[in-house]
Amino acid sequence: MNSSKWLLLATIFSSLFFTTGLSGTLQANTLKNFAKDSRLEFGGWIHGGATFNPSQTNGFNGPVAFADQANRFQLNQLNLFLQRPVISETNKWDFGGRFDFLFGTDAIFTQAFGVPTFDVNSGEALSRNNWDLNICCSSSRTYGIALPQAFLEAHVPVGKNGLNIKLGHFFSPTGFETIPAPDNFFYTRAYSFNAGEPFTHTGLQVNYVINKNWSVSGSAVTGSATGGWDGGWDKQLGNWGGVGGITWTSDNHATSFNITGTYGEISTRSNETWAMYNIVFQHKFNPKTLLVLHHVHGFADGILLNNLKYTNVIKDTEWMGFVTHLYYDLTENVSVGVRGEWFRDRDGFRNPSPFRIAAATNIVNGVPVSYAGNLSSVTITPADYYAATVGLNWKAAKTLKLQWDSLKKLTIRPNIRYDRVDAYQSTAYRPFAGNKDQILFSLDFILPF
Repeated sequence: MNSSKWLLLATIFSSLFFTTGLSGTLQANTLKNFAKDSRLEFGGWIHGGATFNPSQTNGFNGPVAFADQANRFQLNQLNLFLQRPVISETNKWDFGGRFDFLFGTDAIFTQAFGVPTFDVNSGEALSRNNWDLNICCSSSRTYGIALPQAFLEAHVPVGKNGLNIKLGHFFSPTGFETIPAPDNFFYTRAYSFNAGEPFTHTGLQVNYVINKNWSVSGSAVTGSATGGWDGGWDKQLGNWGGVGGITWTSDNHATSFNITGTYGEISTRSNETWAMYNIVFQHKFNPKTLLVLHHVHGFADGILLNNLKYTNVIKDTEWMGFVTHLYYDLTENVSVGVRGEWFRDRDGFRNPSPFRIAAATNIVNGVPVSYAGNLSSVTITPADYYAATVGLNWKAAKTLKLQWDSLKKLTIRPNIRYDRVDAYQSTAYRPFAGNKDQILFSLDFILPF
């Protein structure tokens, strides 16, 4: 790590400790008591699985990201975190923060890759940020390290309910699915999440609860050459964008409606627009049944396109998607879920296949090279993507009444997913090992601790 990373981490950790009121904890006899009195929490999860794909022979599940490795086991996430949660139900100041460390095959998708290898408007090579892209493991082709969250947090007692403020690097508040494995029902993610939304931001985020029904959020974000998405700490810091959202929740908390959007200039070298919005509607029909409807729509202007339809063409681009989720608790320990999606990459800009190889590209001696595989194998074109997924979440340890504390939270998730692609106003496109469709059989586990 360079000196700026060490300075940032030292600031976060020292702030977490010294804002906890050390006078009350110096009398503690154990580290456990110290952590409890300080409200410090250390935890994490282990997440891994395997996907059987009978149509693939090159090791990838086409444009499917996260669980992208075909016919092999992958340790997706070994995530460790240290946090001090902020108490917001009070009229007093409170301070905290969080730091996450992630090792696994998902690292490449969760790093601050918002400064791409090539400028999206001009195609010129860019100097990528140094936050977490090159910490280790490029020789493995699949495993890496990410630092997806590193922020300080404060509750400021202003207004009726006070403000919650984050300063640093944090997960994006957009959308329904997210990076942490325990917060998703399925092993794979929807295309709308993979290609339609930001994963992280760097900057300042403010949340305010207006009343029991309404809340708002706003962020100023930087460090990105893709409109404020997935920014780091040391490049493009002059390029500021915004994220804003509003959420309505019913009195009984059974229904919620959220609209969140991002807007910014693409980079310090371009005043073209990069923006998106998404809408998430959630409704619990009863305590066992949840319906989620998700729509995403994004725009990026003046993009230099090179795909199977466009060669060195500058064009305003668009992408959009609709996703439906339905979840039902069969028993206390078994839930079933169904997800259906349509995603359109209208101009062939957002959804390369395989995504990992494209994301791992760097300039070496003036030549673009990907440590994850053969760069010439990456394809992309304007296309419509369709996906249907069905799966179970089984709380295996509870069902089997395992007494070992380390396994009490074990969840096992079998999934079946079907994907199909149709080229959009272009020639036929077959990113699934020469096919227009594929079927995935997967089995993964999540073990929080």
